[in-house]
Amino acid sequence: MISVIGHTGRITLNGLYAASRVCVLMVDTVNWLLWQPLRGKGLRLKSTIGNFVEYGARSLPIVGLICFLIGIILAMQSAHSLRSFGMLELVAMLVGVSAVRELAPLMTGIIITGRCGAAITAEIGTMKVAEEIDALEVMGLNPTKFLVVPKFLAMLIAVPCVTVLAMAIMILGGFALSVTLLGIEPAVYYDYTARGLEPFDLLTGLVKSVFFALVIAWVGIYRGFKVEGGAEGVGRQTTASVVLSIFLIIVLDMIWTWLFFTDG
Repeated sequence: MISVIGHTGRITLNGLYAASRVCVLMVDTVNWLLWQPLRGKGLRLKSTIGNFVEYGARSLPIVGLICFLIGIILAMQSAHSLRSFGMLELVAMLVGVSAVRELAPLMTGIIITGRCGAAITAEIGTMKVAEEIDALEVMGLNPTKFLVVPKFLAMLIAVPCVTVLAMAIMILGGFALSVTLLGIEPAVYYDYTARGLEPFDLLTGLVKSVFFALVIAWVGIYRGFKVEGGAEGVGRQTTASVVLSIFLIIVLDMIWTWLFFTDG
């Protein structure tokens, strides 16, 4: 019993400590992102643009390819059931709604987590192991301004942008299969897609993507600063960063879906 209570207490205290560290990191990030630039401290715009290209433009090919294939899969799966009811045209509506509300934001968040969230943790962790972060502080450079804010701001812009393109590409995948193999007329597919989608659906996907970006950035950065023990520690924290980010993304997706689409 003592062992169980002690183990539970350690887990609780470690969780509270991690939560407090993340809160401090959030406050410091917002401070250097919004308040300090107003006092003339400036932003590292060149670094932010470079990170945006890495997180956004260079992630788009793999995100686009996977979303295109998922659009094809959605169309095939839904056509199998809808054909028996004589409502094959509803494939367009199902693919469009699924892509915009749910699958495009979720797949974009998960792919960018694996590609960029892990890279953020590995980069900051390697710098910490090599004592480069300590060197920045010795030179009078704030690590949050120098490392965190450019990555955070770039991620916050890149994920929603890639998500919007992923939505269009996933719908295009469903369109390609429906027109070529299912025999649906392009005008009919477009009409049913427009009928099924509403501006609120796009808002839903964008809100989710913003919160996914926050999770990817802050988990990756926090895990990077937590690295200890050389190269082994970098690998351990990088793996933990990806696993935790994906878990939190799915939990957030469930919460926002419940808030947006549950009546009462």
